[in-house]
Amino acid sequence: MLNTSSYFLVICMSLESKFQSELIKELKALFPGAIVLKNDARYKQGIPDILILYNNKWALLECKREASASRRPNQDYYVEKAKKMSFGAFIYPENKKEVLDELQSALRS
Repeated sequence: MLNTSSYFLVICMSLESKFQSELIKELKALFPGAIVLKNDARYKQGIPDILILYNNKWALLECKREASASRRPNQDYYVEKAKKMSFGAFIYPENKKEVLDELQSALRS
């Protein structure tokens, strides 16, 4: 049986997972022919959740269930590194439109 904090964690993970899966579908529609990959969080701590390969460009997106969601160790580092190399961002429902607008501009330029 789950205690209250475990139940809350399961609900939060479920919300992020749902947002992530809907976002992946939207990314595939926005960038026809792109390769959109869900990264394995167990492989390297802090690597963003989603990798988008589009033509000769790429981007990394770290999904959060909401703007105030906590960040895991190294997430800020890898998002900032991706920004310097190509494109990286934290994305959550409150900033999704802005991030997708910036992403389209970056990958289609």
